Amino acid sequence: MNVIILGSGTSTGVPMVGCHCRVCSSGDPLDKRTRASLLVEHAGRHILVDTSTDLRKQAIREGIPRVDAVLFTHPHADHIHGIDDLRGFHFLHQEVVPCFGDPETMAAIARKFAYIFEGHTGAGYAPLLAPQAVDGPFSLFGLEIVPIPLRHGQMRATGYRFGNIAYLTDCSRIPESSMGLLSGLEVLIIDALRYTPHPHHFNIPAALEVAGILRPGSTILTHLTHEVLHADESKLPPGVRFAYDGLRISSPI
Repeated sequence: MNVIILGSGTSTGVPMVGCHCRVCSSGDPLDKRTRASLLVEHAGRHILVDTSTDLRKQAIREGIPRVDAVLFTHPHADHIHGIDDLRGFHFLHQEVVPCFGDPETMAAIARKFAYIFEGHTGAGYAPLLAPQAVDGPFSLFGLEIVPIPLRHGQMRATGYRFGNIAYLTDCSRIPESSMGLLSGLEVLIIDALRYTPHPHHFNIPAALEVAGILRPGSTILTHLTHEVLHADESKLPPGVRFAYDGLRISSPI
């Protein structure tokens, strides 16, 4: 199994429009962050986590040949507004692919993008996704996927565990019942927005606190704002690093 961090940035992306801070002005390519998303490659299949606003750019950059399933974490714009970019894959493969998320997320996406699920014959749109609400572990292409209920401020969000790798983006609290689903991780990829506090996201100190409790083999901090200079990774504790666009992780599952 291979995991690719398609996007490591927050909702504005980095650089942020109109900003000339040291991170937005940085010449380091690792400081250029598209909106948060993930790709899991397993058994020749491609599982996309969220359809970020930058999906088209990410898919071209990584040479993604197809999408066989989509997992959604929550219905915020930066995580779903690239959904129309799935049409290109449909033109090539003529497949309606399954997508998964908690019931509230799937209902919200259906309200915003009804044509993605229902099509629109008069406008030439075919259905792209077949929605399936999930509330427990399920299997895709021989890979067990464990949804991890999270709190993102006052709303619900969902992380996912794939074998010994967990992806927990957009969260400010992990319920105790979910902590039990995260034992024995090889890699923890976790929301760590910035150094300063935020009401709806873990900041870097809070994410490090979670990592200290779970004690994964390694921790990757993602969903980063322009407060975070990649070169400052050297200041992180051992076994912890910053995510960057295109980062690849391999696991025997």
